[in-house]
Amino acid sequence: MARHTSFRIGGPADLFIVCDSIAALSETLDVLSAEGIPFVVAGKGTNLLVADDGYRGAVLVLGKQFKKHVCEGEYIRAGGACILAYLVQDAFSKGLAGLEFAVGVPGTLGGALAMNAGSRDAWIGSVTESVTLYVPGEGLMRLRGSDIGWGYRSSGLPERGIIVEGELRLSPSDPGRIRAEMERGLTRRKQSQPMGAASAGSVFVNPEGDSAGRLIESVGLKGTALGGARISDVHANFIVNEGGATAADVLGIVNKARTSVRDRYGIELQTEVRFLGEF
Repeated sequence: MARHTSFRIGGPADLFIVCDSIAALSETLDVLSAEGIPFVVAGKGTNLLVADDGYRGAVLVLGKQFKKHVCEGEYIRAGGACILAYLVQDAFSKGLAGLEFAVGVPGTLGGALAMNAGSRDAWIGSVTESVTLYVPGEGLMRLRGSDIGWGYRSSGLPERGIIVEGELRLSPSDPGRIRAEMERGLTRRKQSQPMGAASAGSVFVNPEGDSAGRLIESVGLKGTALGGARISDVHANFIVNEGGATAADVLGIVNKARTSVRDRYGIELQTEVRFLGEF
């Protein structure tokens, strides 16, 4: 799985299946169910840490049909596997505002919807008109954006089904203003995040009223290394693979950060990164 995650870490899955259509997804899930094989759905693997021994089950990835998107007036309808960056650029080219916050955010629309990706001031849920899920054993289910329990880095969607499509509601705006906001956002990310490094993005969810990065830095762990993994010198809430890092290396740093922050502040940091396999 190392070549299927942005961390570049992880052993093999028993099965790696690309489903190019709803029909293929349905058939695959029926077979997995009949055989009693556990499964997970992965996008671009941008917030995923896979165990060194891999995953004893099937990893499903949405393929061709789910990578398409169309723009109709102020709405963009896109498959769950559509790259978020493509939607950001298409919205800009059509003078539609609402996705500026997502510039520089890696991964797919499905992943962004699953975790309500965004910043403290803007998030994907705020521009979501609807989400279509495939529910194993039942079929397609369409949810209005207003009926989804959006929260900080959460939506509750993965527990309800597989995200196969999303419809975003944007608003016309001056292209110059959109470009300026996108450039400001990208500049902030470049200055505050280790962009281009092999990582899984933010490791921990920010606790209420504070920053996980600030807490980790304050206990003196910024730059701490274990094996090939290191807490980024740019932002302490990022762990980067400097080459040859293992999942065990990353987990060791995660546990050290959690313990140090808990001992100093009594705060239990919660991970934002997803773990796959036996740890």
